[in-house]
Amino acid sequence: MKIIDVNERNIDNEHICCAITDKKGENCVASKKEWMRDRFSDGLVFKKLDARGKVFIEYIPAERAWAPIDADGYMYINCLWVSGRYQGQGYANALLAQCISDSKAKGKDGLVILSSDKKRPFLSDSRFLKHKGFAVCDKSEPYFQLLYLPFREEALPPRFKACCRAGRIDEKGIVLYYANQCPFTEKYAPLDRRYRRGQGRGIFTA
Repeated sequence: MKIIDVNERNIDNEHICCAITDKKGENCVASKKEWMRDRFSDGLVFKKLDARGKVFIEYIPAERAWAPIDADGYMYINCLWVSGRYQGQGYANALLAQCISDSKAKGKDGLVILSSDKKRPFLSDSRFLKHKGFAVCDKSEPYFQLLYLPFREEALPPRFKACCRAGRIDEKGIVLYYANQCPFTEKYAPLDRRYRRGQGRGIFTA
């Protein structure tokens, strides 16, 4: 099987390998695709296995990434995911290799990705990334790690922005910021909003 690019020309016809596999997730997939259409002009790249499975990598220039980091000149990996029967067949290596090749061709200083101190279902596995040469360049509470793979020795390591180190905001109550970059949010953000309103837990903005 080959790896293909999902872009403006084929996004309507391609399966985007999202996490939601039942019929109830169709609206979430549509929202994700709409988000992708808006981001292609920012340099978003989505590569996937030419199969109907969860085998893909999504990345974007760090200056355009929706992440609280300072990483000018780097390519930010939004998500690298290989699951199910496709695990253990070298697809993660192939996807990462294509990302590295593409990023070097675009003159980037390296790759950067958000991970954590141990394997978590919503973040890329730091053990795999470190095995591939990534190193921790910054940390943020309670368990977040910023990993990078520089292409040049003189490249400055990326850093978390100061605004995300303390885990606090100036607004009162509970404030949730989200986008359809991840299809999960289309389903769970409204559910969380209704729950917290029912519990009388103060202001909730979404």
